[in-house]
Amino acid sequence: MSAAPPPPPESPLVADVGGGGGLGGDKVLAAAQHIVKSLATSKNAADDMIRILSGFDRRLSQINSDLFPSPDLASSAAAAEFDRGRGSPSSEGEISASVAAAAAAFDAAEQLIQAWDGTPEALVFEAPEDEVAEYLAAVDVAIEHLARGAGAVAGRAGVAVQLAMARLEEELRHLMVRHAVPLDPTGLFFSLRRLSLGSMDDLDTSSEFDAATPHSIDSAAPETARGGPLINPFEDQVFDPVRPEAVDDLRAIADRMARAGYSRELADSYCGIRRDLLDEYLSALGVERLSIDEVQRIEWKHLNDKMKKWVQAVKTVVRVLLAGERRLCDQVLSVSDELREECFIESTKGCIMQILNFGDAVAVCPRSPEKLSRILDMYEALAEVIPEMKDLCLGSSGDGVISDVQANLDRLGDAIRGTLFEFGKVLQQESSRRAMTAGEIHPMTRYVMNYLRLLVVYSDTLDVLLDDDTDDQTDLARAEDQDQEHLESMTPLGRRLLKLISYLEANLEEKSKLYEDSALECIFSMNNLLYIVQKVRDSELGKILGDHWIKRHNGKIRQYSKSYLRISWTKALSFLKDDGHGSGSGSGSGSGSGHSSSRMSIKEKFKNFNLAFEEIYRNQTTWKVPDPQLREELKISISENVIPAYRAYLGRYGPQVDGGRNSGKYVKYTPEDLESQLSDLFEGVPGSANYCKRRT
Repeated sequence: MSAAPPPPPESPLVADVGGGGGLGGDKVLAAAQHIVKSLATSKNAADDMIRILSGFDRRLSQINSDLFPSPDLASSAAAAEFDRGRGSPSSEGEISASVAAAAAAFDAAEQLIQAWDGTPEALVFEAPEDEVAEYLAAVDVAIEHLARGAGAVAGRAGVAVQLAMARLEEELRHLMVRHAVPLDPTGLFFSLRRLSLGSMDDLDTSSEFDAATPHSIDSAAPETARGGPLINPFEDQVFDPVRPEAVDDLRAIADRMARAGYSRELADSYCGIRRDLLDEYLSALGVERLSIDEVQRIEWKHLNDKMKKWVQAVKTVVRVLLAGERRLCDQVLSVSDELREECFIESTKGCIMQILNFGDAVAVCPRSPEKLSRILDMYEALAEVIPEMKDLCLGSSGDGVISDVQANLDRLGDAIRGTLFEFGKVLQQESSRRAMTAGEIHPMTRYVMNYLRLLVVYSDTLDVLLDDDTDDQTDLARAEDQDQEHLESMTPLGRRLLKLISYLEANLEEKSKLYEDSALECIFSMNNLLYIVQKVRDSELGKILGDHWIKRHNGKIRQYSKSYLRISWTKALSFLKDDGHGSGSGSGSGSGSGHSSSRMSIKEKFKNFNLAFEEIYRNQTTWKVPDPQLREELKISISENVIPAYRAYLGRYGPQVDGGRNSGKYVKYTPEDLESQLSDLFEGVPGSANYCKRRT
């Protein structure tokens, strides 16, 4: 604890006045009682003044503070008695004694203020409580004399007040720094579970959608990743930026600086130290001071982390830091409503602007799809705290800040709309020429559908932001088999999703034309369209797009399946058609040549069927149908078309080939052999080298 300054020397004026006994001493005592009543504002203040005066004349300690009335009565009565224009003491002696006591009180206060000023390394509020009270009482005396005095006394009072204000300003800074409560960011961050699950930064960000999408995204459930409403684990707790034991001292300093006419200095000092401490808090939260150019140069991985921290920080800043600053202002600066509002805005404006500057920088960054969910998080976080900020920023002084916050929110909204527009353009213009060799699901399809599923998480926000976009409805009316009434009943987000899926389907149709094999083209189209339908049906997308959309696209999948069967198996099945060669009648009765010709034709048909089947087997075992149900349905459809036809042909014409030379060369398979071979199709693995299973 810093050493207290030495006690001031005895005042000659008080010594002279108190030197005599009897009536003179009584008058001094009475006058001192009047001065204490006039200057003190509470019983505690009266006790402090008596303590100061008794240091100059021990007889003044006899003043009875118990006679001190209520503050209002004391101040009005003392003012009436002390102010010559409103009354006067009963005798000239009492006037003289009153003036002497007032002078003694000021001398004591002045010398105590000067004594502390002579020890700049000492701090008043680190001294014992009684010394703190004495100093504050001395400041009260100096302020009162500055307000009431004239001439030399007023000049001396002005100097004393100036010294005291400089001291109190420094004490204010020291108290706020020494008693500042450190911020623990790990304990104050709010739960944002969707930041760690199903977020777009995990999606493939290749502009050509060529890289494989991580399986974690394909299997994630972004609709539930958000986990319901955001949780504030400190809902019933408050963060006080200054320890409670220092608040009364800070208020005592602020009250005296304001009464002395030093409100400007008080505001500058208060706001300066609060701004510095808020900067430290922001740093602890991971919010950096970055320019727009610096933000635009940050690579996505690091920018993504900063955007996450911003979302957490904006809630912490408003609900914890600004709420704490509001309470501190209300407690410390209660002396003036105007001062309280001004200091809250000025001390927090820099913190708020730093938050908004990053939001502005993100809003003007180049549009890219992977940023959308983060910008949506930022938009929702800011929109959520605006009502709370309005409650904190009372009065007209806060209107400018709220206006800036709303403008920042609007720019983030523009960025969201712009990013969605750019995403649609990417889908329309993406023109990679690399075909999926096995006809499997294209990475673009996975990326887009998981992207759209994540958008549904933000459906309420996107419905608001897209509400005035009439182009979606106009374009869809032309491009989709949808009636106008159905389109009008859809939400703004629903129309945009429908539009983006139509872009995806058109792009996939162009990519299917890269295949030379028309059957593989059908497999590719089936795989991708089924993936789209599944993602819609098994998520909130299904509710938005409706059952009609799902049924229509299931119909398209069935059409692709029929086309595949026709293209792949028509030729092979044509060799199993019965054209009458096995009826036993030839071109001539009992003609050996006719019978021989018929047997040759049958052998040729078996041979051609075998070749066609083996080519299909060789190719289509390497093709891939990822969905097990679709894969099984295709195999069943093939079996239902091929096995009965083969069994019938084999039963009718097989005997004409059996028993002849090299009969196994033509009748190579039993129906069971074929069925076994068909089970290998669409597995994405080359078939067994022993696929030609000869009958023995």
